Amino acid sequence: MMDRNADAPWSKFDPEAYVDLNYRTPLEVDLLIVRLMRDYFSGCFANGVPDSVRGVDVGAGANLYPALSMLPWCEKVLLLEYARPNVEYLEKQASPAGYDVVWDPFWDVFGADPAYRRVEPRSRFGEIVRVERGSLLDLDGQRRWDIGTMFFVADSMSECPEEFQRGMTCFMDALTEGAPFAAAFMKESVGYRIGDQRYPAYRVNEHRVRESLTGFADGLEIHDLHHVVRPGHEGIILALGRRNSAVAAT
Repeated sequence: MMDRNADAPWSKFDPEAYVDLNYRTPLEVDLLIVRLMRDYFSGCFANGVPDSVRGVDVGAGANLYPALSMLPWCEKVLLLEYARPNVEYLEKQASPAGYDVVWDPFWDVFGADPAYRRVEPRSRFGEIVRVERGSLLDLDGQRRWDIGTMFFVADSMSECPEEFQRGMTCFMDALTEGAPFAAAFMKESVGYRIGDQRYPAYRVNEHRVRESLTGFADGLEIHDLHHVVRPGHEGIILALGRRNSAVAAT
């Protein structure tokens, strides 16, 4: 029997353990992803930044670097997260006290680009970031955000292919036409543990990621990064592109 999103122990998710495991010491693959995102988003806005750009990081969890990637471009950034412990973690990071120093090495990589270098990240983060509790699967499809990120979410919340595709559709249908996006996936993951809790995953590869985005994206780039960060998966996949004008099938 496949574990569905509703079956996972999200109320017991430990954000500090997650940060310790994945980000306290920056991993080579995360720094590579940061460089790829930085260069992609900078290229998308090379001819200027539109007024009132709104950004969203869907299923933000205890990971700030997707939100940091949007700071130079956005008037507002929403961090959407379902697990209450992660919501509390994110609210602390977005407080006037500023985010934890663990995220400084990631900003240092962003800061190699002039557009990012012009931003003072801690004050900017506190000014424009808002945290909201909500589920990817409950997004209403109103296409309200002009740039978006989704890292290790659609593939890391359920074992069910239908929920994976629904998550992908919900994310893409949250973005306005032409919106740049970045989405990351654990390749062929069989699930993962945080502390003493196990969480489900849907096994994806480059083909499944590409197939799930077909019809939604223009200029799609799929980066199959052959970095294994723990047992139980075969690498990381990063998808970059722009939302096209298509309307999702219902």
